[in-house]
Amino acid sequence: MESDRRKYPRIETDQVISFSLVNSADHLALGRDVSVGGIRFEVAGCEIDLDEVLRLTFNVDGETVVATGRVAWATEIDPVTMDVGIEFVEVEPRVAELLAGLPDKVEV
Repeated sequence: MESDRRKYPRIETDQVISFSLVNSADHLALGRDVSVGGIRFEVAGCEIDLDEVLRLTFNVDGETVVATGRVAWATEIDPVTMDVGIEFVEVEPRVAELLAGLPDKVEV
């Protein structure tokens, strides 16, 4: 049995999120999971490079929040779709508290 090496527990989600390079137009993506440390999403028709810094807008416990994160990894699912992992680099303390409380909740 393989152990889970993740630093923070992940909460699955299927919400639509938006993201952009800082100071650029937003793109839509499908959130896959979120934790105190970051978020994973799936996006189609968009080039994303490692270490790019993105502004992300998504919902946590019914609140719309904004965070800044660095692209930690990106994997091509098919010729037009990517699975992207973001490590948060800036998140308001209130948002971090909401995210920390998610493992006790059923829905994101």
